Amino acid sequence: MSDYHRRMFLIALAFALPATGSAAEPAVDPLLTLPVEQVTPDQVRQMQQRLADWPQLQRYRSENAALPAAVAEQPRVVFFGDSITEGWGPTGSDTFFAGKGYVNRGISGQTTAQMLMRFRQDVVALKPAVVVILAGTNDIAGNTGVATQGMIEDNLHSMVEVAKANGIAVVLGSVLPVSEYPWRPGIAPVGKVRALNAALRSYAKEQHLVWLDYYSAMANAQGGLDASLATDGVHPTAAGYARMAPLAEAAIAQALAR
Repeated sequence: MSDYHRRMFLIALAFALPATGSAAEPAVDPLLTLPVEQVTPDQVRQMQQRLADWPQLQRYRSENAALPAAVAEQPRVVFFGDSITEGWGPTGSDTFFAGKGYVNRGISGQTTAQMLMRFRQDVVALKPAVVVILAGTNDIAGNTGVATQGMIEDNLHSMVEVAKANGIAVVLGSVLPVSEYPWRPGIAPVGKVRALNAALRSYAKEQHLVWLDYYSAMANAQGGLDASLATDGVHPTAAGYARMAPLAEAAIAQALAR
């Protein structure tokens, strides 16, 4: 195996070990800096599987192909994100905006870099009137390696630019509050989430996007999520989604009215 492929294998896997380093530094999975000779065969196999489809384009390919054309009386809306979006419920389910015809294209664990790579397939090609983008928390957790705030912003800005170039209205969601990642403890994300949200809110105003402020409606005094809204501190419960749903509906209505 070449050094290049070893490095690529290490970049691909991002969930096995807790992060190290000071809270001010971007998080990074220690596996990404582990000496190559310490990587186990099982870890290599997992990384090979990830690298075979790093942005996970296969995840929704068949569902996209089977999706009927959008109809004028029911404008198509794509919710684009990570596990927080995916966990809301599959397209057409009772839990995910029943009867609305909204499309869920969330993938658990994804970072903005992965989402940018699948944006054309899973958003643009579906010809929605509106896309609701919610992303960035997994970047802060270091799921696919170091991601500075500037890198996260760049990826989100690129998604917005592609959407606008294709006539798709953008609803930009704030990153949900989080005080600790169960799979990556010790990185103190509260301040990072607040700083990223402040930058994204300013960008949304500058670009005339609809800003969807989940954070203010969900955060507790510590900048995290109460157990009633997210038992693990990250992924919303039914009560959490119930609080988010009307906010999303209002933002979508605002985007469609423009």
